[in-house]
Amino acid sequence: MDGTAPGTASGSGAGTASRTGTGTAAGTGTASGSGAGTASGTGAGTTAGAGTASGTGAGTTAGVGTDTAAPVGTSPRTGGDERLRRWRLVLGGGEADGTGRPLAGTDSAMDGALTALYGRGSKSSTGRDRSAGLGASAPSVARWLGDIRTYFPSSVVQVMQRDAIERLGLSTLLLEPEMLEAVEADVHLVGTLLSLDKAMPETTKETARAVVRKVVDDLEKRLATRTRATLTGALDRSARISRPRHRDIDWDRTIRANLKNYLPEYRTVVPERLIGYGRAAQSVKKDVVLCIDQSGSMAASVVYASVFGAVLASMRSIATRLVVFDTAVVDLTDQLDDPVDVLFGTQLGGGTDINRALAYCQSQITRPADTVVVLISDLYEGGIRDEMLKRVAAMKASGVQFVALLALSDEGAPAYDREHAAALAALGAPAFACTPDLFPEVMAAAIEKRPLPVPDTP
Repeated sequence: MDGTAPGTASGSGAGTASRTGTGTAAGTGTASGSGAGTASGTGAGTTAGAGTASGTGAGTTAGVGTDTAAPVGTSPRTGGDERLRRWRLVLGGGEADGTGRPLAGTDSAMDGALTALYGRGSKSSTGRDRSAGLGASAPSVARWLGDIRTYFPSSVVQVMQRDAIERLGLSTLLLEPEMLEAVEADVHLVGTLLSLDKAMPETTKETARAVVRKVVDDLEKRLATRTRATLTGALDRSARISRPRHRDIDWDRTIRANLKNYLPEYRTVVPERLIGYGRAAQSVKKDVVLCIDQSGSMAASVVYASVFGAVLASMRSIATRLVVFDTAVVDLTDQLDDPVDVLFGTQLGGGTDINRALAYCQSQITRPADTVVVLISDLYEGGIRDEMLKRVAAMKASGVQFVALLALSDEGAPAYDREHAAALAALGAPAFACTPDLFPEVMAAAIEKRPLPVPDTP
C-alpha cells in the first residue's frame, strides 16, 4: 500500500520505503523534529513508522517511537542528525531512502532486527541485498526474539511478533518449548496457541499452558475488580423499593414520580412517595449466558469472554453459563472456575451455526425476565438465518435481555455480516463491537434493563 510520511529530515527527499516491502514513502512536507510519520505499513496493515518523542525504541511496529531515552550504547542526538537517523531506520536504507545516513553500533543491530522482518529486496548499509526472513531454524528465531526485546518496548515487541507469525509463517515454530519461553505473551499469541492446540506435542503443552495462564492472570487483575464493582451496583439498583433508607433513595426517579407536587412559590418538589434502590441479597438475582463463536477470526474475543465468564461465575448473585460453538455446541460451564481450562476446551476454526447455539441457550433459560444472553459473533451464519432471527425475537418477547457483540477485543469492529446485524437491530438488539473496558458497562445496562451504551460508529 502507499503511505505518505508527513515530514522529512534535511536531504531525505522521496524514496522507496524498503522496510514496508510494498509501499512508497514520499518525503514531502516539514517535520518538527519529533520524527512523526507513518512511512506506510507492513503487509499486515500495521505501521512501521516513527513515534512522537526524541528517542528510539518504541513505535507502533518497527522503527522509531515514543521512548524518550536513546538506546543502550548510544549518546543523545539532537537536530538534523537525529531526524536523519530516525528516517533512516524507518525507510530501511538503500540509495532510494535519500538520507545518506550510515548506521553503527546499536542502531545497526536495530536495523538488522527490523530488516529480518520488514526488509524487501533493497541494499543494506553494507551493500548486501536485504530481504525479509528469519531463517528456518528455531535458534535464529529465538535470537531475533531476544534482539527485539532488547531494542524495543513490550507493546512494539508484541506487534512485531504478530507480524512475524503472519508475514513469515512462524506458527509452527511456536510448537517448540524454547520458542514459547522466548516470546512476549499477549492475547493474540494465546489465540495462536489455541489454534495450534491439537497439533501441539506433549512436550510443549505445559509450556503453552504456562504462557496462557500468565496472560489470563494479567487480564483478570486488570478487569475483575471493576467488573465486580460495576455489576454489583447494577444488581442493587435493579431492585426498587418504596420505603428506602436515606442513602438508598433514587433521587432521579423520586423527583420524576412527584413532579405533580411541585410548589412554584418555593421552587421545590414535595415527595409524597420515595423510590429507592434495593439491596442485592446473597441469592442468585440474574442468569447470564455467554454464547461465544469460536471461529478463527474470534480468537481474541474467546480469550476475553473466557476471562469475563470466570469473573462473573465468581459472583454469588449471578448464575453464569458459558457456551462455545462452531457447527457444534459445547457447554463449558463446569470449567468456569479456571479460564485456562475453558480456553483449552475451545477449538478455534471451523464453520458457524448460530441458530443451533441459540437453540441450546434458549433451552437452558428458566427465568426469562431475569436472564441476559450475550451472543459474541461476527454473525456469519452457516445455519438457518430465519430460524436464528426467530429465536432472538422469541427470547426478547419472553423478557430476555439480548446483547449481540461483533467482537470483544481492543481491535475495534471486525468484518461482520451487515445484513444480519441490521436484522438484529430491527428486533431491538443492536450489534456492535465492544472493548473489554466497556463490557462491564454493557452488562450493567442489560441487568438494569436500560439502553445499552452502544459506541459511536462512523
